[in-house]
Amino acid sequence: MADDPLTSFVRTVLGSGVPMIVLSPHLDDAVLSCGALLGWAGRRAPVTVATLFTEAAPPPYTLCARQYLRQTRTRDAEELFADRREEDRQVLELLDVDWRHVGLVDGLFRRRPQACPGTERLSRLLPELAHVYPTYRMHLSRGRVSAYDAETLRAVGEAVDALLPARSGGLVLAPLGVGGHADHVLVRTAAERSGRPVVYYSDFPYNQIAAADDGFADRHRLVARAWERGLDRKDELIRGYRTQTDALFPGGRIPRAPEVYLLPGAGATTASPTAGRRPGTRARTAEGVS
Repeated sequence: MADDPLTSFVRTVLGSGVPMIVLSPHLDDAVLSCGALLGWAGRRAPVTVATLFTEAAPPPYTLCARQYLRQTRTRDAEELFADRREEDRQVLELLDVDWRHVGLVDGLFRRRPQACPGTERLSRLLPELAHVYPTYRMHLSRGRVSAYDAETLRAVGEAVDALLPARSGGLVLAPLGVGGHADHVLVRTAAERSGRPVVYYSDFPYNQIAAADDGFADRHRLVARAWERGLDRKDELIRGYRTQTDALFPGGRIPRAPEVYLLPGAGATTASPTAGRRPGTRARTAEGVS
């Protein structure tokens, strides 16, 4: 049977053994959004998942950060992120792909480079004053990068440039930024500015409840394609992120949804970047979960 257009594209790019780099904002995003493709590609070419935001920070925490820690049944963010890094290593080793943890601070815990004058003492009582994104819904998930995050954007760009293969070859996957999380937008922006051809993946499970940025797809003439190979194993892989699954999927049910990738170029029938979404299906993304 002939390959579908997405399989043909990936098979052609990886056919000569060139590497695939998957840029993952957080310690689960690559598997959540690309786990089925990773399992297929990892048997055919060198694959590396590079996760950018892999660190927390010491207290005091914002209210949203404390809510997140309660959801994950822990009190210490740095201990939690050590557990998350270990979970990520174990899951990616099951897929037989390489991994890199870049070591930038997660947006929920990221502080401003300099405190606002006169707020140093007050920020100990009200940590929101010292954080780049004081709240999750009103700041971190609004689809915009804060002006206080200019240094983070530079650091992400430098890390992405160092991670990507030579311009002559390789396949780069980056998040589309569905759901508007600033860390996802930062990684997307760095990939966009890298000058390399990029395939963007639709961010799961955010794409079950949020629309994609059609303007971004239109500007880059991206065509959405659905990937359904290997979905049977994906539930098991996602559950490997034990600290996150209860908060991401209250009730324990992980929706079975095709992975969606946006490729450069035009062509035949396209799939929506929210192709996995079905009427009545709602994968709630808990506040603060990265």
